[in-house]
Amino acid sequence: MKPRYALEGKTVVLTGAGGGIGCALAHAFASQGATLLLLDREARSLQSLAQALALPDRVGTAVCDLGDDGQVALLAERLHAQGVRVDVLINNAGCEYPTPIDSRAPDAMACWASLLDNNVVSMVRLTRALLPLMPAGASVINQSSIWGKTGVADFSAYVASKHAVIGLTRSLAFELAARGIRVNAVCPGWIRTEAGLRSLARMAQQQGRSEAEIERELLSRQAVPVMLAPADIAGIYLFLASVDAAPLTGQAIVMSHGEVMG
Repeated sequence: MKPRYALEGKTVVLTGAGGGIGCALAHAFASQGATLLLLDREARSLQSLAQALALPDRVGTAVCDLGDDGQVALLAERLHAQGVRVDVLINNAGCEYPTPIDSRAPDAMACWASLLDNNVVSMVRLTRALLPLMPAGASVINQSSIWGKTGVADFSAYVASKHAVIGLTRSLAFELAARGIRVNAVCPGWIRTEAGLRSLARMAQQQGRSEAEIERELLSRQAVPVMLAPADIAGIYLFLASVDAAPLTGQAIVMSHGEVMG
């Protein structure tokens, strides 16, 4: 991809880098000349991604559990000591699994709390920690979902978390405007990733139907009935990180082939 977003020399911190969307974003930002710090809980996936990018002078990795206050604080301290400036923070990390309201599993409420911590609280934790390293003109991009704008049965904790991400984004857009920092969210639809396909499989299992049938039904709700690939949505993140998006803050931009409009 030919550089076009004036991101050369910018430092991008990307969480959940080892997943499908994270990998696509890492490749997209690397192609624009950005310097990357890739975060994930899994060392092996980070190592594989760094090897694939093959840019040791512009790509760093750090294993970090964003649910751990101590690990996040240590990461921020290390970056501060190294004089790192965070121009773009992409809060991409998260998880997804069903939480039916009538579940009688003994850990049902623990699963609810864990999902909210993974998808929302960890986002706040890292943003707070890295805020002193963000200059005026920095951009924060939070990962929401089309389910942050609608609802679906059996995934209430995930849906609630993605609504919360949009609310957090809008509030921080006001709170950080005086510092010259923009905050936006991206709301992807169905993406062909391992996580997305696991959710599809769980829906099929719960409904006693085939995965192919569920996929056809889901795609029929889209204006363009084709499942997106991670690389299909990378461009919006590049745009939101760039000076071209200077007027945009507090927005939740949907990328769903028309399944959700508005």
